[in-house]
Amino acid sequence: MSIATPSGKSASNENFPVGSVLIRADLRPHVHAFYRFARMGDDIADNPNLAPAEKVARLDLMEAVLRDPAREEVAEAADLRRSLAARGVPPAHSCELLIAFRMDATKQRYADWDELMTYCRYSAAPVGRQLLDLHGEPEAARSASDALCVALQVINHLQDCGVDYRAMDRVYVPLDHLTRHGVDVAQLRGDRAGAGLRHCLDDLLDKTEELMVEARKLPGRLHDFRLRAESATIVRLADKMIAQLRRRDPLAGRVKPTKLFFLGATLEGVVWAMLARRR
Repeated sequence: MSIATPSGKSASNENFPVGSVLIRADLRPHVHAFYRFARMGDDIADNPNLAPAEKVARLDLMEAVLRDPAREEVAEAADLRRSLAARGVPPAHSCELLIAFRMDATKQRYADWDELMTYCRYSAAPVGRQLLDLHGEPEAARSASDALCVALQVINHLQDCGVDYRAMDRVYVPLDHLTRHGVDVAQLRGDRAGAGLRHCLDDLLDKTEELMVEARKLPGRLHDFRLRAESATIVRLADKMIAQLRRRDPLAGRVKPTKLFFLGATLEGVVWAMLARRR
């Protein structure tokens, strides 16, 4: 019996590019193999019809197949295992993602910013590290990559703060921030943010901006031009999303990038990549 619980989400409707045409053609299949594995784990962790123990058991099976060359029960894990072997990339980043999905299966609240950052260390940073390793990029790029990926994760949490609470009773907004601004978790169920929640979200966007200071260094640290353009595009998307979240209320409607939004960020990213190479 398949352990998959498809949500209908795919690379085409993610907030940020996944293996776009900016990535080298020979590496795109490997990026998509990683994405399919991650998508499967995320869908399992978010499935409301599975008990936490069942979610963890399915995630454990994904890891077992990923690590064991003799096992084929989970196609997404077996395909990724072969992809990693072909590129000489260890499974560590993929397994760290599973740690985050296990947390999603069993943890509903985050006490403070540091606790949220620990979660993002496993849910977001491994994605960038996987891309760096696929491209053979230097270790020096890792801190900026981590910062960008974590910033993207926080942006996603703020976009979905209402949806996550209403659909899964899951709150990524740190509880101490809510308390500091006199906000009860139940206010995330509303259709608009009150003044306290607005201030709370702005504080978290300030912290995300701090991450972006390091993240903006990433394009200049990469050797591969296409990856440089991809990373610069994502940096610009993140900057634009932060600005949007400051102006708009995520409870009143999901703040998400439009096609024009993507196009503008892509053009800016390519120009940035060209200038970085020239320097």
